[in-house]
Amino acid sequence: MDIQIHLAQQPDADALLGRSPLAALTGMLLDQQVPMEWAFSGPYTIATRMGADDLDAHAIAAYDPDAFAALLSEKPAVHRYPGSMAKRIQQLCQFLVEHYDGDAAAVWEGAGSGADLLARLKELPGFGDQKARIFLALLGKQYGVRPRGWQEAAGAYGEKDCYRSAADITGPESLAKVRAYKQQAKAAAKAAKTTKPAS
Repeated sequence: MDIQIHLAQQPDADALLGRSPLAALTGMLLDQQVPMEWAFSGPYTIATRMGADDLDAHAIAAYDPDAFAALLSEKPAVHRYPGSMAKRIQQLCQFLVEHYDGDAAAVWEGAGSGADLLARLKELPGFGDQKARIFLALLGKQYGVRPRGWQEAAGAYGEKDCYRSAADITGPESLAKVRAYKQQAKAAAKAAKTTKPAS
């Protein structure tokens, strides 16, 4: 795997996302409550701090939990909540070691359909329905992983020419569009909450 990715908006971090299935999964896991480019640069920061060129599921799964949390907490921190995210990353890697012999790509390489792949992604620790659908769309749109019915399984995130999520980011311009979409969605949700139904 060696794909041109622009999620981190940093050449070295994006290069890692393009060649490492585990880095891509870890970036998606980190993509909550922080800007997307911060989340997706996290895997490169972790690999660098571990003195490696790539992330290794076996190495992360076996890492001392306190030491791993400290690694993510070093300035600049990998996430706004480095301690809890360190735990989640280790849980993800432990699951991959147990079920896929540590090979992140095996999660999608053996999937027979989009629905099957979605189910596999939802089994991963830290991947709820929405995160699984976004990652499925990212795999289909940017990594060329397109099992039968992948767009339907990804739902709205699988639609062509939409700018809803990380799956649609191919550079600064699309990042700005996705950010604008998210802000609009947040504002709409807030407005819906504050609007009381007429009695």
